[in-house]
Amino acid sequence: MSEILQPAEEPQQAETQQQAVALPQAASPHSSEEQQQAEALPQAASSEEPRQQDTVAAGSPQQPGLAPGEEAAPPAPRDRRVLRAVLRWTAAVAVFGVIGAATAYGVTEQKRTDLPGLATASDGRWTYPAIEKPPLPDGSPAPFADGNDSETHYADLRKLVLPLPRGATPDAALAGKDGWLPTSVYLDAYEKDARQDLGQQLKDDGLRQIAARGWTTPDGTRTRIYALRFTSAAFTRIVHADLTDNVASPADAPYADEEYGGWAEKDGAQYTKRNVFTEAKPYGRTAVRYAYIEAGDVIALVIQSGKAALPPRITFQQTVVLQSQLLG
Repeated sequence: MSEILQPAEEPQQAETQQQAVALPQAASPHSSEEQQQAEALPQAASSEEPRQQDTVAAGSPQQPGLAPGEEAAPPAPRDRRVLRAVLRWTAAVAVFGVIGAATAYGVTEQKRTDLPGLATASDGRWTYPAIEKPPLPDGSPAPFADGNDSETHYADLRKLVLPLPRGATPDAALAGKDGWLPTSVYLDAYEKDARQDLGQQLKDDGLRQIAARGWTTPDGTRTRIYALRFTSAAFTRIVHADLTDNVASPADAPYADEEYGGWAEKDGAQYTKRNVFTEAKPYGRTAVRYAYIEAGDVIALVIQSGKAALPPRITFQQTVVLQSQLLG
């Protein structure tokens, strides 16, 4: 009975049903028994109908064009159609996911100024060339490495001073001889009445070398950087303490106020200590900002000045932080 319900066997089922209907006309002695069997066939078929609801008999009005002897193509099972639909949706989601990920990657990898509508205006910082720490002589330790108790910078001191930013004009007065600055030129950065005593202190405290660099930018800001190397970090601590106690003040800034906290103490490089000063009003010929940076056996002095107004804080902060990182 199960074979009768298979789609491929439906023509035989129709033929059997025709024979079953014709049996009473044959007047066979077994007609009553065969008729009972024929009447039982529809009942058996109907018991399995829930499993064949989608099957249409060949030659029926719902499936025209098929002769009684032709076989109907079996329809695709419902679960197979569902599987194909799921696969199609899964593929679509995967494609859109890849496109979305690629778009996000492209956005995050681009610079902000390259994206229309997201361009960021310059905040006034200068553009410096690539800044790298100079190489150490063979076998020499880094200034803050284990075993370098004197915290000595063995690299060329002249290369431990920041280069000029783009568009700046160099200060010829700080070029020195082969890049080495005489002590007298460095002392010119201070008030006249303090130069002699400061010069003697530097000599007594083991000053070895001075390197410097200066420039003026198109907005009129003048920058000077001095790097002083001593025989050991112990001497730099003594000199640094005296300089920040106003034993000697830079020229045109006798009444500068020290800044505490914020970027003056947090930003910068490891192993460095900074003291930042800003001239108070009324300004003299120029308005001055300056900072001392202590880093091992080196003290750096950064001075920026502007006419009639303080130089921009952003460029001063940028210069001091970069110089700290170069020494740290």
